[in-house]
Amino acid sequence: MSNDTHRRHDGEFHWQDVEVLAYKQSGEAPFKDVTRQVLFEDPDLGCQWRYFEVAPGGHTTLERHQHVHAVMVVRGHGRALVGAHIHELANHDLVKVPALTWHQFRAPDDQPLGFLCLVNAERDRPQLPQAEDLEELRADAATAEFIRV
Repeated sequence: MSNDTHRRHDGEFHWQDVEVLAYKQSGEAPFKDVTRQVLFEDPDLGCQWRYFEVAPGGHTTLERHQHVHAVMVVRGHGRALVGAHIHELANHDLVKVPALTWHQFRAPDDQPLGFLCLVNAERDRPQLPQAEDLEELRADAATAEFIRV
């Protein structure tokens, strides 16, 4: 990524000199139709600011981490599982994902869901649910219907 102090937005949720990357390595974890862009990563900030875009009908990985996420929806709408709650998301909504909390974001079938995500630059790897975690999550009918693994 360039060290420029300004990156122009192209109006289509891409920024000058910012590469559109795969969300994760294929086969690393279950997800569908997600990309990521690292907008800022500066050692003086100690954090990384990223843009994720979930294509229509897509979803992020069901996972948890030891670090917190701060999320702001900036494109479309969708839904998110955070812990035991499913939230309807609209443009400019804020979502805090506490440490060690299961979470997953889903786009509707008719439009993408785009969000900014702020995390620590130094952070742990995602934890994927094990069979007992899935059993516990699926004990709630709404959560069972929502999650994709």
